[in-house]
Amino acid sequence: MPGPEALPGVPPEPANTPPGPPPAPPVVCPNCRTENAPERTLCVRCALLLNPGPPPEVRPVWWRRIFRRRPRQAPTAGTRPKRRLWRRPGLALPIVLIVLACGVWFALPHVPGWFGFAKDETGTPEAVPPTRFRASSRAPGHPAGAAFDGFNNRYWAPSAAGLDTGVGQYLECDFEQPVRVLKLVVFSGTSAKMDEFLTQARPARITVLLTSADGTSVSRKLRVKDQPGQQTFDLRGSEIVRARLTTDTTYGAGPDRRLAVAEIEFFGRRS
Repeated sequence: MPGPEALPGVPPEPANTPPGPPPAPPVVCPNCRTENAPERTLCVRCALLLNPGPPPEVRPVWWRRIFRRRPRQAPTAGTRPKRRLWRRPGLALPIVLIVLACGVWFALPHVPGWFGFAKDETGTPEAVPPTRFRASSRAPGHPAGAAFDGFNNRYWAPSAAGLDTGVGQYLECDFEQPVRVLKLVVFSGTSAKMDEFLTQARPARITVLLTSADGTSVSRKLRVKDQPGQQTFDLRGSEIVRARLTTDTTYGAGPDRRLAVAEIEFFGRRS
């Protein structure tokens, strides 16, 4: 027996089917913000690649690759990592050691000079008296050795040839062994006492010439104050074997007044 006929204009009821997955959301273009179907690769408006993927890895520069530490590989699950008694050094450690070795190699010739400079700057210089003396000329009773005897109650004076001004007269001394000169002490005039100091002429400017053992020389001009007592000057010279002090100008020169130097002393280090 035929079933009832479907009513005209009424669609048949669908069969009971399980609901499907929800539709995928549209893909928004990162450039123009246009919504695109999820299956599209290029934007419908600006044709930009919708999913470019992760950016390519940029290789670091060579010096970063040398000093970069590689990630430590994790041990397999269930195993105990082995304890290494010695780990092989990377490339950075040998490079550092090579650089340090080169620095030490180039610094070795300068180490004695650095120690000598530090000792000169921090230590107290000692007296380095000369052993031989001479002068351009000498007055009776006032030899060149009187200026290097360690006392200021005797003095050196040139002969009659230098009584006018005393300019050009000099004292010269030799050291038995090469010395490092650091300071020069001058007692100008005849004595450290004021009443005796002004009785004779005094050096105003002197030129000191230091000669080293290899024959090289260093010259220094000094201005001496017109006052009695000790006057100290910084005077540097290495391996010095001879010193000459020449008078350039004087104080109180006159016909009856001799140039006078009571004492010359050198301070430094013995080589």
